[in-house]
Amino acid sequence: MRILRLEITKGEAVRYISHLDYSRAVERAIRRAKLPVAYSEGFNPHMKMAFASALSLGVTSDAEYLDVEVKTEISAADFGAALADQLPPGIVFKAIREITAQHAALMAVVNLATYRINVPPPDEGFDAAQGSVIAFNQAEEVLYVKESPKGNKQIDVKQYIAGDVGLAAAPEGIALEMAIKITPTGSVKPSAVLAVLVEQFGLAVDPAAALINRSGLYVLAESRRLSPLEV
Repeated sequence: MRILRLEITKGEAVRYISHLDYSRAVERAIRRAKLPVAYSEGFNPHMKMAFASALSLGVTSDAEYLDVEVKTEISAADFGAALADQLPPGIVFKAIREITAQHAALMAVVNLATYRINVPPPDEGFDAAQGSVIAFNQAEEVLYVKESPKGNKQIDVKQYIAGDVGLAAAPEGIALEMAIKITPTGSVKPSAVLAVLVEQFGLAVDPAAALINRSGLYVLAESRRLSPLEV
């Protein structure tokens, strides 16, 4: 069994497609490139491909990762070049490497995601926004009701935040930067962190106008951030 690990993007042109449609777009590109990927057996065979972490609708990404099993000899470089030619607008091939069957699955090792949220200028100015972010960073506990089809659950947002949330001026307004832990027991969406900042800490921005980008996915090991291509 040979497995190739790829790094690709999700850009503006595909911002508002679901993760399922995003995955299907990659599958169609692989088929168009006539690449020798493996399929499962059974009545409804599917391509042996797995992503690291699903993106929420409306979120772009600089670095998404997926593992693809191939069934015949093809170099990683040739696979990447052929795929790059067939990917639709908004999805760009960045890097590839071959891994072994002994490597843990992406979903098992990726445990940190970084995000940048761009929002229009805050109603009360940059200094007030900075005060909201500082208050959030200094809070020991921030409770939030996480909604899901299985029911609502109260969580402490701070348990999933690695380090402090950053704030910077940006051409379009302000930018929030944060690192969010992905744990076996769950995580928190960047949109939820923004909602908490608005509702509980007085950040005077419109969450509906936010543009969220995942800037990276990492394996955090002994305080070192490694790309999934480096492990």
